[in-house]
Amino acid sequence: MIILIYLFLLLWEEAQGWGFKDGIFHNSIWLERAAGVYHRESRSGKYKLTYAEAKAVCEFEGGRLATYKQLEAARKIGFHVCAAGWMAKGRVGYPIVKPGPNCGFGKTGIIDYGVRLNRSERWDAYCYNPHAKECGGVFTDSKRIFKSPGFPNEYEDNQICYWHIRLKYGQHIHLSFLDFDLEDDPGCLADYVEIYDSYDDVHGFVGRYCGDQLPDDIISTGNVMTLKFLSDASVTAGGFQIKYVAVDPVSKSSQGKNTSTTSTGNKNFLAGRFSHL
Repeated sequence: MIILIYLFLLLWEEAQGWGFKDGIFHNSIWLERAAGVYHRESRSGKYKLTYAEAKAVCEFEGGRLATYKQLEAARKIGFHVCAAGWMAKGRVGYPIVKPGPNCGFGKTGIIDYGVRLNRSERWDAYCYNPHAKECGGVFTDSKRIFKSPGFPNEYEDNQICYWHIRLKYGQHIHLSFLDFDLEDDPGCLADYVEIYDSYDDVHGFVGRYCGDQLPDDIISTGNVMTLKFLSDASVTAGGFQIKYVAVDPVSKSSQGKNTSTTSTGNKNFLAGRFSHL
């Protein structure tokens, strides 16, 4: 009995650090199972992949289509993408953490379209690759450095990668660019990095970046952030290294003192080169 009580106290102490907020179960046993689950879409745009093409996309990167359970595991630590995609065995769906009127029909969980009889339907893809997360992934560490595919060598053409950062509730994400060299053009329409202060690449647009100038640091308004890297079919460059660290929320008394950030309402972060905020 004493041993059982001792084990219970140890588990309870650990559970205090997990926390459950807005459908996100932080620092739980789901983390290991969710590692390597990521979203892919066709280079030509959203909803362009047949089942066979979705499998090929995942296998090209050394992975495979994610199972329903793997996608749900990722969702439980905050993986939220408002785009239906192929899963293993011909299933289609997408993970919703935060319900909204325009995504998920106001529900949370895996929005499940079921197993599709017509494998020629065109959707996105959800891949699983726990051992090769160079091009995208779900990060829950308190700090990390991640890179463009192949860095320090040049990245390849036709890349599309998503990185989803999910920290403990109440923390913010401080993003810093260590190296940055992408194909430059006046509108950043060829190769670019986009940053979203959000669960996905639909809401919370911060900015789009290209060229070889280091972007300014960015601080998220909450505990989540999404980055998207896209390269077109011609001209590559050196790529990038990006670092993030978890920071405690700024107290109300200290808000407004940091003149290096752009403030919009309760938001404190730097706008991107082509911000829509």
